Amino acid sequence: MPQRYFIKLAYDGTQYHGWQQQQNAMSIQHIVSAALQTILRHNIKLTGCGRTDAGVHAKEYYAHFDSEITFPSEKKICGNLNGLLPADIVVFDFIKVKPEANARYDALTRTYKYFISAVPDPFNRNFEYYFARELDSNLMNEACNLLKKYSNFACFSKSHTQVKNHNCTIYETFWKTEGYKYIFTITANRFLRNMVRAIVGTMIDVGLHKISIEDFRNIIENGKRSDAGMSVPAKGLFLTSVTFPEEIFFRT
Repeated sequence: MPQRYFIKLAYDGTQYHGWQQQQNAMSIQHIVSAALQTILRHNIKLTGCGRTDAGVHAKEYYAHFDSEITFPSEKKICGNLNGLLPADIVVFDFIKVKPEANARYDALTRTYKYFISAVPDPFNRNFEYYFARELDSNLMNEACNLLKKYSNFACFSKSHTQVKNHNCTIYETFWKTEGYKYIFTITANRFLRNMVRAIVGTMIDVGLHKISIEDFRNIIENGKRSDAGMSVPAKGLFLTSVTFPEEIFFRT
């Protein structure tokens, strides 16, 4: 019986059209699958823990696949795989999991961070959104507290996407400032397409005092994407953490 593995990886999404494999566009899934198949010498189906949009980055990402090959050393196969992968994709670990484990559907939480800088930085230009105007982070944190009181986020979902519902459970969300940087963190059980970028764009309007907290509440309750703010650029968004139930792993 094949063994199921999780792979833990990270990537700079600048040059890619997101995780999901697609025709006529380079994706993370395509690159990693091809490298794995070269090493394993058999076809695999690589399933990721979720989609990331074009240009979005991941500091921690998981995907699963099945193989009948037993790896003598997870460290060695990581090294071999990284030798085939481009420098902007790195695999950190291979983890044995139970046959029914699923990187997408077993994920309990996902955490994203969005980085805004009030000062241009040539070294981080691909990893943060340069926005020169001052933002009221206290008011944006009030919006975060309000956000946690709701579960339907249709107003922050990309239009015309095929989903059964727009419900998400947000466990934690806040802004913090570090010098001239504004950093947004959000943890939830699931995210809709474009959701985090739309939330950040709308909260920028709050931070600029363009809309009030009551306006923010009305945007959520009305459920219309057209009422919410712009989607901020993908380059400032990172998937930073994914958690799973302990029982899906084989522990030695």
